[in-house]
Amino acid sequence: MISGVLIAMGVVAMVGLLIGIILGVADMKLHVDVDEKEAAILEALPGNNCGGCGYPGCSGCAAAIAKGEAAVNQCPVGGSAVAEAISEIMGVDAGDTVREVAYVACQGDCDKASQKYDYVGPMDCRVMAQVPGDGPKTCTYGCLGGGSCVSVCQFDAIHIVNGVAVVDKEKCKACKKCIEICPRHLIDLIPYDAKQVVTCKSHDTGAVITKSKSCQVGCIACHICEKNCPVGAITVENNVAIIDQSKCKHCGLCVTKCPKKAILNV
Repeated sequence: MISGVLIAMGVVAMVGLLIGIILGVADMKLHVDVDEKEAAILEALPGNNCGGCGYPGCSGCAAAIAKGEAAVNQCPVGGSAVAEAISEIMGVDAGDTVREVAYVACQGDCDKASQKYDYVGPMDCRVMAQVPGDGPKTCTYGCLGGGSCVSVCQFDAIHIVNGVAVVDKEKCKACKKCIEICPRHLIDLIPYDAKQVVTCKSHDTGAVITKSKSCQVGCIACHICEKNCPVGAITVENNVAIIDQSKCKHCGLCVTKCPKKAILNV
């Protein structure tokens, strides 16, 4: 009986030894050297894995930066603080990081925009945009207010206020999730320090907007803002005004001259 126990113990020991040898060989064959810079960069990144950097999560971003395929300020969520930390790891200058935030170009809330019918269904802008008439609003370019952008924001930076999405720029990390999901393409990144913004993206003519009374504050492409801008920072393209923030000197003339109040100070 004792010999049987000893044999069993010997077999177990031999199996354990064999498994250990196999694992040791596998480790040597499959071993991947860890890039110390990549590991340090990953540690410095915020870990949101939002994809705003253009890479599949923070690990993808860290690998790209370590290889020199991405800038040290690639992460929009981390901002200048993270860019500075990564620049020290990489031994390069972080450069100037311009903070950007999302902005919803629509003022067509429940008080200013007219409705064709009362919508009853899922509160999802992608669904609402597919219902008859391109949604319940008379303006087929305006915010649908379904909250798809709200559902994807990890930072609680966007909310529906009186039927229109509004961004809290203090919370926004410019991850672009709201931009990607908006079926009306109403959301863009603008500089955090922007002072004047166009709050409309309707491509309808002024005559159509005026006749249909679709929105009280819709851009009517009158070109008054364009004519009065002293630095040529604002142009009217495809029936809607566009501000080149890199040229804007924040004089505010476009705001005071706009007859429809489609340009605001922010």
